[in-house]
Amino acid sequence: MIEITVQKKADNFQKVVCSGHAEYNVDGEDIVCSAVSSIVQTAALGLLMVAHIKAEIKRDDQKGYFEINIPKNLSSSSQHDVDVIIGTMLCGISDLVEEYSDFIELEVENVY
Repeated sequence: MIEITVQKKADNFQKVVCSGHAEYNVDGEDIVCSAVSSIVQTAALGLLMVAHIKAEIKRDDQKGYFEINIPKNLSSSSQHDVDVIIGTMLCGISDLVEEYSDFIELEVENVY
């Protein structure tokens, strides 16, 4: 199962962690894993290359691990860009969860 945790602080996205494998099908043919990976990696690219946010990215393909850490103390404009990009990512992931809930778990948590 792929576990996705998105952390928010005061309604602002701070961190995304994806871990695990969907095991919907064999490696190379797992459409669930491919879909999640595409959505999350596109969000990371949007942060880095479009919004120019210096997000810290950690990944381990063997373990199925991908993490996005948003810098603290962003301008309100930059934080807005982060929130739009991660919010859009959540729309895509949520849509997948509706169809493939046996393979994806999504949690959005507020941190203080």
